[in-house]
Amino acid sequence: MAIIKKPTSPVKLAQLSRGSRFDLGGNGVSNVILLSLPNAEYRMLRPHLQPVDLPQHEILHEPGEKIEFTYFLNEGMASLVALSRDGRSVEVGIVGKEGMVGMPLTMGLRREIFRAIMQMSGSGLRIGSEVFQDILPSAPTLRTELNRFPLMHGMQSAQLAACNRLHDVGPRLIRWLLMCQDRVDLQSLPLTHEFLAQMLGTGRPSVSLAAGILESAGLIENLRGSVKILNRKSLEEAACECYGVIQHFNGGLGLK
Repeated sequence: MAIIKKPTSPVKLAQLSRGSRFDLGGNGVSNVILLSLPNAEYRMLRPHLQPVDLPQHEILHEPGEKIEFTYFLNEGMASLVALSRDGRSVEVGIVGKEGMVGMPLTMGLRREIFRAIMQMSGSGLRIGSEVFQDILPSAPTLRTELNRFPLMHGMQSAQLAACNRLHDVGPRLIRWLLMCQDRVDLQSLPLTHEFLAQMLGTGRPSVSLAAGILESAGLIENLRGSVKILNRKSLEEAACECYGVIQHFNGGLGLK
């Protein structure tokens, strides 16, 4: 089985608490990477960070297109989605307040590989790609954190690939719901079965069947346009081993 083994001691990010750092509009910053920077580096970024509202299903980047902005989410969650020529799609990664959207820029690349789409509405800060790349050489801590995030994210993506190949829709749905809640801290996740099916790379009937089984067991409640998690502990117990591996990386990403 192509399952990644748990590292013995994930490195945790040292970060300021939420509300201890603000953007130009006076709004508190919640993004883990921005909170982990020393004051001098944040001051370099701050004049260029534009507050933005990010509604659900807004597309931030398209594959093959030039990356205009890097996004640091404060709230909400984005999906990185691989697209096929026949229109099918599957999620290959998710990003919340722990990371950034626009990782190719950290490697000197200017075009995106995947579609980046807001899966859950939220807000964040964006910075122009050229300004961002100009600042990077003068911000060693930012470079370190941005090197760490793709590494941890890559490990998670490898585990997601194994999960999608080895497990049925039910365990994958559980793993996915838990990963979402890790990033948004909401009991009710604003997600339709149609959208869940697209992210899991399967059909809507399969997702609805799996969600119905979880509802009958008292673990979730299927509402119109959302899924409410009723029993997190039991969901974790029912999840496949992939979630345990992925959860082990949460400390390194600054999540719970």
